[in-house]
Amino acid sequence: MLAPLKIAKRTFAWGSRTYLMGILNITPDSFSGDGLLGAATASGEWPENEIAQAALAQARRFVQAGADILDVGGESTRPGSQALQVDEEMLRVLPVIRLLAAELDVVISIDTYKASIAEAALQAGAHIINDVWALRADPTLADVAARYQVPLILMHNRSSWAHAEIKEGLGGRYIGMAYEDLLADIRRELLESVAIAREAGVADEHIILDPGIGFGKTVEQNLELLDRLGEIAGLGYPLLLGPSRKSFIGFTLDRPADQRLEGTAAAVAVGIARGADIVRVHDMEFMAQVARMTDAIVRRRDQ
Repeated sequence: MLAPLKIAKRTFAWGSRTYLMGILNITPDSFSGDGLLGAATASGEWPENEIAQAALAQARRFVQAGADILDVGGESTRPGSQALQVDEEMLRVLPVIRLLAAELDVVISIDTYKASIAEAALQAGAHIINDVWALRADPTLADVAARYQVPLILMHNRSSWAHAEIKEGLGGRYIGMAYEDLLADIRRELLESVAIAREAGVADEHIILDPGIGFGKTVEQNLELLDRLGEIAGLGYPLLLGPSRKSFIGFTLDRPADQRLEGTAAAVAVGIARGADIVRVHDMEFMAQVARMTDAIVRRRDQ
């Protein structure tokens, strides 16, 4: 069993239960339709206080429902989305993180692959770095995690806009993604990122892996990855799973993002049964019950 990890004031006892991460998208263009940024004002500036208050209200609901971690992100990762300038990303996420840290007793993660954003977020009150590119976009992010001695989530990602297909009503999916051996390739590439983190001085117990459901994988590859998740859990690190409202669910069930609750619930339940330690979700109230029930079934043998 993995050793417990203390993050801020909380101890995460891996294997004892599933931990819940609530998604706070401070974006206008989230694939899931839940971005908290509305339209820009006529001056082109974002209404910072209004957005921060909306994020706080959603965060309070998440915490009340059982969220252990709040994941704050300012840049959309949907297929075809554009990268943000650093200044704009900071403008989106820092006021929210400061407010959450001041008002709520909860662990906060910053969803970014940029070292400068991560460091500013940690100074503002964040406790975890969630890197969707697993140090492949900005390896110096590992230096930040090591210097601040915080957990670092490394997510597998082979996203390539050249392989993205957008379908009206269902959103984006990846096609023609070539893997020699899906699980072996993902395991190898995650361990390459682990090596970068460890070389920078990130403690082994601070590394959390995410197999990257939906990122550079076809619908069928996502389904296979979810079913074989135990092979990623077997690497010996805590495992985060983020299937919530993803397009592989939409294309499987022919449902738009706002009608994927049941599909997400199935993916969360299977993911927990296959070894996920944290699930990253939008619909916290509903998924907290799914996680609790699944834990009652599959974790009783570990107690």
